[in-house]
Order: sequence, then C-alpha cells, then structure tokens
Amino acid sequence: MSDKPGLIIATALPGFATWPAHAAGMVEAPALAGIPVDFILFGITLLGVALFHRHTLYVALAGLFVITLYKLGFTGFKTGAGIPGLVGHLGHEWVILTNLLCLLLGFALLSRHFEKTRVPAVLPRFLPHDWKGCFALLVIVFVLSSFLDNIAAALIGGAMAHTLFRAKVHIGYLAAIVAASNAGGSGSVVGDTTTTMMWIDGVNPLDVLEAYVAAGVAIVVCGIPAALQQQRHSPILHHEHEHIHVDWTRLGIVFFILIVAIVTNVIMNVKFPEVSDRFPFIGASVVLALFVTVPLRRPDWEVLPESFKGSIFLLSLVLSATMMPVDKLPAASWHTAMGLGFVSAVFDNIPLTALALKQGGYDWGYLAYGVGFGGSMIWFGSSAGVALANMYPEAKSVGRWLFHGWHVAVAYVLGFFALLIVLGWHPNPPHKAGAASIHPPAATASTDAAR
Repeated sequence: MSDKPGLIIATALPGFATWPAHAAGMVEAPALAGIPVDFILFGITLLGVALFHRHTLYVALAGLFVITLYKLGFTGFKTGAGIPGLVGHLGHEWVILTNLLCLLLGFALLSRHFEKTRVPAVLPRFLPHDWKGCFALLVIVFVLSSFLDNIAAALIGGAMAHTLFRAKVHIGYLAAIVAASNAGGSGSVVGDTTTTMMWIDGVNPLDVLEAYVAAGVAIVVCGIPAALQQQRHSPILHHEHEHIHVDWTRLGIVFFILIVAIVTNVIMNVKFPEVSDRFPFIGASVVLALFVTVPLRRPDWEVLPESFKGSIFLLSLVLSATMMPVDKLPAASWHTAMGLGFVSAVFDNIPLTALALKQGGYDWGYLAYGVGFGGSMIWFGSSAGVALANMYPEAKSVGRWLFHGWHVAVAYVLGFFALLIVLGWHPNPPHKAGAASIHPPAATASTDAAR
C-alpha cells in the first residue's frame, strides 16, 4: 500500500486534534505542543487503522485499551475519575453502542434476505444496460435512505450490486454506494440517526430538508464517475438468462423488519424521547423481528462472525471517540459546519451532532449534510461504510478508498458550496426556545420536560 494516504492523514490529524483541543474543558489534561494527549492517542489509532488495514480490529481494540488506561490514570472521564468514572461513562454510552451493534448485525442478515429474494436479478429488466444503469442503482440507494436507516440502504445497495455486477464491484463504486446512502438520509429526519437527533431536540424538519440541495449535487458529482468506473470494471448484467422466481415471502420479511425498525424509531424517539436513551429499543426491535420470522425463512447466520468483527471494530472507534475531551466547538459558521464534515470522516458524528445541538446557532441543513455525507470520505467514517466493508472486505483500505473514491471528497465540497450559493448561510434561531409547528407536540412537551 502506498505511503501517500498515510502521509495525508498524518498531516491532517494535528489540525483535527488542535481544533477541539482549545475548547477542552473536562479536566486540565496533559498536552504536547498544545494538543491534549487524548487526541494524540486517538490520532495514532486512526493512523494505525489507515496504515494496517489488514489488522484494523486489533489496532482499534489496542487503541481503545491504551486510551482507557490513560483516562483512568490521568484525566478521568466526564462522569468522574477512576473505575467509577469508567463505569459511569459506559453506563451513559451503552444504549448507543448496543443499538449500533444490533443494527449492524441485524441489517447484515437483512441484506442477505434481500439478495435471496432474487429481486436484484430482476433489476436488469428495468435499468439501462450501460453506465446509466450503474448510476440509477445509486439513485435507488439514495431514495431508500431517505426513509430507511442508512445502514440498511447501503447493505441493500451492496446486495443488489453483488448480483448486477457478478460480485465484481469496484471500490470507487462501493464508496459511492456509501455516499448515496449517507446523502439520502441527510435531508430526512427519519433517514439518519443524526437528523433524528435534531428533530428530537426541537429542530424543524424543514430546516434539515434543505440538505437535499447539497446532497442532490453530491450524488451526481460522485455518482457519474463511480458509475463509469463500475461499468469499465464489470458491466451491468444485461438480462437474465432464465425465468427468475422472486421469493415473495423473503421479500415480505425484509419489509416487515424495515417497518418494525422505522416504527420503533419514530415512536421511541419522537413520542417517548425521555426513555429512548435508557434502552436500545431500535436495535432490540430489529433482533426480535428477525427471530419472529425464522419459521418462515432461515437467516444466513453464517455471515454473523465476520459482521461481528467489523461491528466490534466500529464500536471500538466510537467508544474511543466518546472519551475525547471535546466540550464545545468553534463558533457556529458555515466554515465550522464544513469542517465538521471532514472531521466526521474519522470522528463519530453522533457526539459531534450532540455538541452542535447544545451549542446552537447553526443553519441545520448544512450541519446535517456535513456530518452525514462527510463520513463517506473514509470507509470507517460512517456505520454504513463499515457495514458495507463487512460485505466487501477488499474495501477495508483507507488508501484504496481515497484513491478510487476520490470523487466522494470532491462531491462533498461541491455539494456544500452549491448549498451555500443557492440558499446562503442563515443560522436558525435557538430551537429550544420553542419547537417548530411541524414538530410533533408530544415530542416537544416530553423533550422540554426532560430538560
């Protein structure tokens, strides 16, 4: 693997680390050249993931172990010092981590269900038989992600691509599938965890909707080059050479699991936000739905070991990120929102979104697009990328992802500036003073009461 990606990341990490370091206020932590040691350790972990992509799980676990020991011995946690502080921290984060684990594993099984429906093999009847068909598949993923979880949309896209391209999927196209899933969820309050967080917190869904201006540009900018890459690498299947029987029962199972996940997400996060952070309801609902449907069709349990390893990798990075002393962000501006997009490629976007909501003063469409689409620039920058990389292990290389998926970073920048030119930067007034009229009344009341 070339050293250039490693040099790029090594150059960028000091800037990433220095930015929040000025705002760190949890504990006066030891620092080197003004950079808290916490961030240096996290940066070394990310650099190790980039350079040793064949051993990413072990690098992430080692990084988590070292960071945890350092926090125990020197700075403590936001919930306190020593072992009690660590226990308190884990008690605060376990719901998000468990939800993420259940969704990653559950949607890995769901994607295999979808592939076995034979629906992907029927698609050539309706898709153009050239690069435009490859691009159309990305648009399908984009649309699916607007109302599904982006992990599910990415895995369904990966399952369709596996059939349409005879299992020969270009890494640049894999990056585009992840980008399409993250772009599609960026403008919908039910399409991504971060946008749902904004809605729960009182942000008007119409303020998030404007992210589709940027996302629409981005999907075209990265989708066309990716479609051309894929068509040259392995052309789209022209036609089925035999009559294809769709497994409607298995397709019904897919829809049932997705509906259960969506309904649970809406009910718990909108109607009962005061208890949604106490138990992993969404992840548990997906697991329960899978087990309920076992008598109808047996899931491919064989995919779980590899998916579990990939999930533990992501959870290790997420947990390490939650330990960083990021107590506030720079002043809200379009520059900050754009920077958060690049940071989200290596830093979990959930705590970034939570900090931005606490700070306020953002034009929320920009933030939704930044933290949503920005994670597509590196394969482990979003849970959708990790899930798809579990399906296609050859994608677990930062260097190859950056080299072949160059169009994702270009698309992010052009999409962001398209939004800025078309709508301008208009910071929203403090949303906590009163919920927007479109916000569900019950959610508003319960959210305010919780505060």
